[in-house]
Amino acid sequence: MANWSDPRIGASQPTTTIGRDVAYDAGLRAHMLSVYNYMASGVLLTGVVAILFARWSGAPAVLFGPGPLKYLIMFSPLAFVMVMSFGINRLSAGAAQALFWGFAAVMGLSMASIFYVYTGGSIATCFFATAAGFASLSLWGYTTRKDLSGVGTFLIMGLFGLIVAMVINIFLRNSTMELAISGIGVLIFAGLTAYDTQKIKSIYFQLAGSGDTLRKAAIMGALNLYLDFINMFLFLLRFMGNRN
Repeated sequence: MANWSDPRIGASQPTTTIGRDVAYDAGLRAHMLSVYNYMASGVLLTGVVAILFARWSGAPAVLFGPGPLKYLIMFSPLAFVMVMSFGINRLSAGAAQALFWGFAAVMGLSMASIFYVYTGGSIATCFFATAAGFASLSLWGYTTRKDLSGVGTFLIMGLFGLIVAMVINIFLRNSTMELAISGIGVLIFAGLTAYDTQKIKSIYFQLAGSGDTLRKAAIMGALNLYLDFINMFLFLLRFMGNRN
């Protein structure tokens, strides 16, 4: 998750005149549109890079063969996320945007492997199912008046538990456990989609009118939603995808 302030919902909601409320609503809509545009463009860039790299004849040797290159591709996205999360306050908005595009591109290299593991039909089905679920959950997170901060804390704790279970199953190689992990992973990132959307909305009211800082907040919000979408897609693919 991005290392960004997470005020409680409603704590910073402005109490203003009707005219100011309308201005805030317009500003919030523009901010959320910017977040979704970044996120959707990142997913598109990842998909294009993944497809092009998978079509390269040398890709299987890089992704599955011996050598350090496959590990570089595997762990590069994590490095980008860490730099953005822990260094966002020292980065300019332009640098943060460049890092976001770089992250999306290297994620495409990493995700090219799914085209060798799963059928094209399964990938398409899971992608569109994820897109429909993501849109519904994000809309609910945006419109609900319920404070999701407590739910988000619970989900983040569950995510750490899921990571531990995944590490353990690397050694156990238990197919039943893998199926359970995949199902739980879908549920966790589905919940985080709603939580992160509400958090983005809340942060806007903290930073409205702050210019460059608000632009960086939009990029970090897009990064969080991108990670929710991609992880929900990958766990759903592992849960119900047909292998080649």
